[in-house]
Amino acid sequence: MCSENRKKAEEALKLLRPIDDNFFRELFRNSKELTQLVLRLFMNKPDLEVLEHETQYDLKRLLGARSICLDVKATDSTGAKYNIEAQRNKNGAEPYRARYHQSSLDVEHLDAKQNFDELPITYVIFITETDIFGENKPLYRIERINIDTNKPFEDGEHILYVNASYKDESTPLGRLLHDFMCSDPDEMETPEMAERTRIFKETPKGVSYMCEIIEKLQKESALENSKEIALTLLKRGKDTIDEISSITKLSVEFITQLAIDNNIAYTI
Repeated sequence: MCSENRKKAEEALKLLRPIDDNFFRELFRNSKELTQLVLRLFMNKPDLEVLEHETQYDLKRLLGARSICLDVKATDSTGAKYNIEAQRNKNGAEPYRARYHQSSLDVEHLDAKQNFDELPITYVIFITETDIFGENKPLYRIERINIDTNKPFEDGEHILYVNASYKDESTPLGRLLHDFMCSDPDEMETPEMAERTRIFKETPKGVSYMCEIIEKLQKESALENSKEIALTLLKRGKDTIDEISSITKLSVEFITQLAIDNNIAYTI
């Protein structure tokens, strides 16, 4: 008999779509073919060949710099690098974030004593749940230009926003965008996307794997909520550690350390 947590995880799994961050990563994990298909449609290059791809790739080459975990990182046969991100929240696809991803890719791919012209061509691609530019286009290409000459700057950096809310299923790209917003593989129109989705939603092994991930995320979310409540109560200063422990179900030791880490006076 399934535990209550497992039942909740299975219900949550039914609602997940490819645009949802954690499901997105699992769909593309170990699937170079799906990565290649998506990039061919986004880039309008039917012959684009992906040589390498990774999910949840950590970028951090500068000591003390903010780290980034890329949803999908890929390299094509020309040496161009791609970072594909699923972003449901508009704030997750803001211009400054795109800039930071772009600069992190540059640092990642230029070693000491290499010439700057050895930097690869890079593409940062945000797949967004809403049309954040509001022009009802499937793609928004961000390129640098020389304002005074109106010519491309040609520094090898490219940013692409993909509007998953775009409605036009008459083209392969439009059908793919439809599928990113779809939770039921039977309603998907791109066979490769539907097949990958079924693996995680309909096969015993795939369902078990995804449910473990969902349960872990649910526990982490519950812990973060409890920590926030504990911090609020600690800052208020009216409750003892024991009382906060009783309210949040966090251990006395955990709450004590939380107070110490945040320089908050406390009483047992």
